[in-house]
Amino acid sequence: MAAPSARIHASLCGAACVLPEGLSRAPLLMRGGYIADSVPAWACRVDLRDHLIFPGLINAHDHLHVNAVPPLATTDVFANSYAWINAFQAHFADPAVEAALQVPKAVRLRHGGLKNLLAGTTCVAHHDPWHEVLDASDFPVALLRDYGWSYALGWRAYGPPVQQSFTRTSMDRPWLIHLAEGIDATAQAELAQLDELGCLASRSVLIHGVGMRERDIDRIIAVGAGVVWCPSSNQRLLGRTLDPRRLAGTGQLALGTDSRLSGSRDLLEELREVAACGALAPRQWLGLVTTDAARMLRMPSRGALHVGAHADLVVVEDRGGDPVQSLAGIGRAQLRAVVRDGLPRIADPDLANWFDAAGVETVPVVLDGCPKLLAKSLADPDVIALEPGLELLPAYSGAALSLEACH
Repeated sequence: MAAPSARIHASLCGAACVLPEGLSRAPLLMRGGYIADSVPAWACRVDLRDHLIFPGLINAHDHLHVNAVPPLATTDVFANSYAWINAFQAHFADPAVEAALQVPKAVRLRHGGLKNLLAGTTCVAHHDPWHEVLDASDFPVALLRDYGWSYALGWRAYGPPVQQSFTRTSMDRPWLIHLAEGIDATAQAELAQLDELGCLASRSVLIHGVGMRERDIDRIIAVGAGVVWCPSSNQRLLGRTLDPRRLAGTGQLALGTDSRLSGSRDLLEELREVAACGALAPRQWLGLVTTDAARMLRMPSRGALHVGAHADLVVVEDRGGDPVQSLAGIGRAQLRAVVRDGLPRIADPDLANWFDAAGVETVPVVLDGCPKLLAKSLADPDVIALEPGLELLPAYSGAALSLEACH
């Protein structure tokens, strides 16, 4: 993202900003990529009346480089993730899987980032080894950084050693591990094993947790650890998921998609899954992908629309009623705009003047049948070719005629 453009100042007027304490009708001010308490009189003014502004969403668990790899073609459920991993080994010989993995990893990582951005996710926790492309200034999303991780207790051939990684992780940074991803005795034993290793603490972020029992939840709440819930992936691989209520009630639960190898298409789809399960209230849904996720991953400048936070935003039409329902009940094509570091990155064509004022060059695309403008820096044809439902247009050519039908 070019430094000159990142200094743009803007005032978003007329919209209702969704805050933890309720709605604010005050203009949202952005200065140099952050939310500010003032902007110059000459700042760009964007009229967003009849809209809602949410913080950019946080995906607390993804494997960015495998979102274009075909999933295992089976309806079988597994006792634990290790059984699924073993079953997947033969799947590597599938020609479609081979072809997908021949795409350069840098392209696949950028695709994973773009997949998230298209659905309003502006920050992702990537649970795999770091790659230099993740440091690119124009990478589609922000990333959790300076964290520790191991893969899983029972899969030590991949990723850093558990105790060594935990010990080397700074006390003020999160440490991530897949844990209790199963429904059998192996999964049920993992929380106690992690505790015995001395690796369960307030900075521990446990991914999945399906096999955890009530006493395990008690222990997690007591130490202040966090859990990332990936219900779609859990249901697909294991046939069940965890009960989110106690952890959500203490703010120790975040939402993740996992990758498309096993999980949902994107975080909006995952939110619809959460809404459908009926276990949590709408305000809790939002916390899973904003404030609670930011606190658990130790990112104080993300997940809320406060002064000093990154100006990462999602803009949707105000449909009346509970504002969270306006976000959780729609697909990515219905998002009016996604903003990262104060700059629109994808938006509807009628917001073209906002891109112009911000100095963001765009290209026309179609997303799930709806016309959009996408920042040109994100429009790598090789990346776009990996994303179902996204298509580059050769020219703008009246595409806005179908915009009304998309909202």
